[in-house]
Amino acid sequence: MAYPKAVAVFCGASNDAPRIHLDLGRDFGKKMAENNIRLVYGGGDCGIMGAVANAVMSNGGKVTGVFPESLKNIENEHQSLTEIIMVETMHQRKEIMYQRSGAFVILPGGFGTMDEMFEILTWKQLLLHDKPIIIMNNAGYWNNLVALMNEIIAKGFAKKEVATYYQVVDDLESLMEALEVAEHRSHEG
Repeated sequence: MAYPKAVAVFCGASNDAPRIHLDLGRDFGKKMAENNIRLVYGGGDCGIMGAVANAVMSNGGKVTGVFPESLKNIENEHQSLTEIIMVETMHQRKEIMYQRSGAFVILPGGFGTMDEMFEILTWKQLLLHDKPIIIMNNAGYWNNLVALMNEIIAKGFAKKEVATYYQVVDDLESLMEALEVAEHRSHEG
């Protein structure tokens, strides 16, 4: 099995996230480490973000955190990462995460997670990249968002092919399969 060498994960930083999503973060982080996939993420130590990072590291994996100085008064950067990159702005954070990743995984999160996901999807729509985008719809968390995205396409505000620019999966096994398929496709032709 071959996977992308590094995957950007967009997800929530709230410690109030439901246990089912925190558990998913830990389980995915463990799978990433077991399969030699470097985590590239926002650099925080809380919520699902912290759960993924801690699981990658505790299972021998590597983690790159990209943390904006502007967040220092809101949340804390993780102190034990393989690599931490301090940046000034959220835009710089997203740019570095994009540059260092071969795929993007969206786990449950809030408005910041949606901002990151929609920016990377928009970049793909504008042909700025062709990297896989995988939305992990854990316990139906993203059902309403996916329905809205389908409605946007159905009403003609996005072209029909935009629906092929991302994949929605419902469980960890499907997520790992999607990453494997994405890496295989990147080496074709």
